[in-house]
Amino acid sequence: MPNTTGSTHTDQAGAAAVPQRIVAAWAVHDAKKFAAVFTEKGTLILPGVFKKGREAVEEFMAEAFAGPYKGTRVTGEPISVESLGPDSAVLVTAGGILLPGEKEVSADRSIRATWVVVKEGTGWQLAAYQNTPVN
Repeated sequence: MPNTTGSTHTDQAGAAAVPQRIVAAWAVHDAKKFAAVFTEKGTLILPGVFKKGREAVEEFMAEAFAGPYKGTRVTGEPISVESLGPDSAVLVTAGGILLPGEKEVSADRSIRATWVVVKEGTGWQLAAYQNTPVN
């Protein structure tokens, strides 16, 4: 159970559900669905990668799903959810990329990630994502 503070149960659930939307999009290698989780000007930072904007995220993920991420899955579970106000939160997750047939993330692909999520309309979107290797 993630550590949660400062927001209603509904807000916590909505904010904490954002990583699962990314996991679901990755499971079907759908770059458009993946990018749709981001705000229009959202940022994606991975080791050696910086993408700004939904379109740039979609282009990057389309190439990645056709190349180095082909056949992979991703996992991530919130370990902390901190409200910044009624319409924003910061999540920290533990997870990583699973190669075909793997059930657990290997130590060399294990990451911690920071997600800045914002409420837009009735849903939560990803404004900024950054991950770093655990080891």
